[in-house]
Amino acid sequence: MSTLTRREYRGPLGEMVDWLEAPWAVLRPMTGHPMRVEDFVQDGSYVIRAELPGIDPEKDVTVTVANGILTIKAERHEEAIGKHHSEFRYGTFSRSVALPAGADEDHIDATCSHGVLEVTVKLAAKDTDAGARKIAVRQDQHIKPT
Repeated sequence: MSTLTRREYRGPLGEMVDWLEAPWAVLRPMTGHPMRVEDFVQDGSYVIRAELPGIDPEKDVTVTVANGILTIKAERHEEAIGKHHSEFRYGTFSRSVALPAGADEDHIDATCSHGVLEVTVKLAAKDTDAGARKIAVRQDQHIKPT
């Protein structure tokens, strides 16, 4: 199971490292099957999209949530129809994502279209001034150590 970690933009060099790492993933069999995802916040909801080409979402996809962790599990079944070579990935794979603060686990919706699963989680409205207070700034009154 892999975990999605939020990353800030690391410039073109960081993106190149990710690109160069991709071909070597086949040498790390313990990491399981990759599931590419993207996430963003839109219209007061957290949205995560996962690429699941060739998978029947009604039969072979499970989305669960518990303790602030959203997990997507999918399975691709191999069909042996006289083929000699395949680079497709088969089997069970999953991806877990930590939901952002304010995520409402009771209001989650999942849809799949054209091989892309989209999970939408409602976010609680934020009160930007909650807990904020103004600190008075004094001039020329330094604190003396005791």
